[in-house]
Amino acid sequence: MGFHTFDPESADKLEDESRYRYLSREELVSALDLGRGRSRDTIADLGSGTGFYTDDVAPFAGDVRAVDLQDAMHELYREKGVPENVELVTADVEDLPFGDGELDAAFSTMTFHEFASEGALAEVARVLEDGARFVVADWTANGDGESGPPVTERYDRDEAVELLEDAGFEVLRGDERPETFFVIAMA
Repeated sequence: MGFHTFDPESADKLEDESRYRYLSREELVSALDLGRGRSRDTIADLGSGTGFYTDDVAPFAGDVRAVDLQDAMHELYREKGVPENVELVTADVEDLPFGDGELDAAFSTMTFHEFASEGALAEVARVLEDGARFVVADWTANGDGESGPPVTERYDRDEAVELLEDAGFEVLRGDERPETFFVIAMA
């Protein structure tokens, strides 16, 4: 869609707790289904920005990879303070520096529209272990554009589900909400 990145000069908006009205930390952590018999999960936040949701997930995971395309976002995250178990990774989602099946889960909050492509989703599928979850919350094309990117740069739930299924994911849940969609998929 838009395939743009968020302007680091507006990054203070990424730390606004009103973001929880679109996705709560509890819903995100629950959807990731961490644990599953392992003592330490390795997960990735794809499009981590300043780490708003990364910080919420970190206490429940073993190791977290905060992946962002922009070094400037990592610099802002460092200034804020990065949890001990979070590693900052500068990479494009189409070329993740992880081994096959290395991740126990991954998530993307309000960034799917920035990277969703056949290549990027194939790469996410590659780095997730079989049965691992990929949780996506993003702005919906069915929204009114009150917040987030222009509506023309968004996917709706059905389009996101189709992209994920085409990449080999099994969609476990897909919700269309007033301004966002929420999808839980399994590799």
